[in-house]
Amino acid sequence: MSLSMYQASVPVFVRMFGNLSAILDKAAAFAEAKKIDPSVLVNARLAVDMLPLSKQVQIASDAAKGAGARLTGSDVPSFADTETTFPELQARIAKTVDFLKGLDAAQFDGSESKEIVLTLAKGEVTFKGDAYLLNFVLPNFYFHMTTAYAILRHNGLDLGKMDYLGAL
Repeated sequence: MSLSMYQASVPVFVRMFGNLSAILDKAAAFAEAKKIDPSVLVNARLAVDMLPLSKQVQIASDAAKGAGARLTGSDVPSFADTETTFPELQARIAKTVDFLKGLDAAQFDGSESKEIVLTLAKGEVTFKGDAYLLNFVLPNFYFHMTTAYAILRHNGLDLGKMDYLGAL
């Protein structure tokens, strides 16, 4: 049995967003327990030239919903990127997961060979669906998920690898 484009995307995204949601719950509880303004964590960065936690969540969301939409020929949902609190980031994750769960596995059939054209800062890039998912979307998604984890860990949140990986 071969792995479908659906199996390589939607369940992966949904699972990781569940893990990120649990991490954000821990971060909110950490801020409350330590009497830290939650906005300090939401706006935290690993380095001055890196994006803050809020943007890491937004970009991970954009990667996942964009992939689901482009691979199925659906419209990419547009979210405003205005989240500034943990509850707003959680709502963003929930909207993304709801969109992904609304996609049917059959909609992904044949998407491995579908032409995907993206307009990036450097210009247009054309992918076949499988290369788009495996070589662009998933690495980008995991980069931003990992960076969100690392920002919170760097700021004192007691997290371990299993928080990132979730239940096996």
